[in-house]
Amino acid sequence: MVKNIMIVGVGGQGALLASKTLGQVLLDAGFDVKVSEVHGMSQRGGSVVTYVRYGDKVYSPIVDKGEADFIVSFELLEAARYTEYLRKGGQIVVNTQKIDPMPVITGAAEYPEDLVGKMTAAGLKVDALDCLTLAEQAGTAKSVNIVLMGLLSKYMDFPEDAWLAAIEKLVKPQFLEMNKKAFKLGRGE
Repeated sequence: MVKNIMIVGVGGQGALLASKTLGQVLLDAGFDVKVSEVHGMSQRGGSVVTYVRYGDKVYSPIVDKGEADFIVSFELLEAARYTEYLRKGGQIVVNTQKIDPMPVITGAAEYPEDLVGKMTAAGLKVDALDCLTLAEQAGTAKSVNIVLMGLLSKYMDFPEDAWLAAIEKLVKPQFLEMNKKAFKLGRGE
């Protein structure tokens, strides 16, 4: 049985470290893991999508529509944009931060209102958290990605120690305690 996770966001938000952290947890648990990144216009604030697939044997790194067990989103509009990839009964974990896309910045469009309410009304399971505020409490806004990993960890059957071990492997020592705190805040601790 292969499980599928999509990590979506806007360029520069830290999706790469999030996917590496998740991948490390899965590798350490003994799974075959495939990670694929689609960057789009990431350096200009465009969409960034990372696919993480794991199981006994994974042959393809790509997640098709209707196959994602989880969508982890750094931004509300990005979560809404990829809902068609979520499988029936799948879970969305999303940072409540709003980052205006170019059409909103130029005045050609308005940022949609109440996206969490709309996704929930459509029958989707959504756990929305102000990850930016929690990241700032941990010591830096740049740890939103690790706060999101903390939130995701509540839905996955891996012990907290496995996540913290992965963070220790990937984060520079001077940022380690800050990121561990961010992870725990994402878990609600």
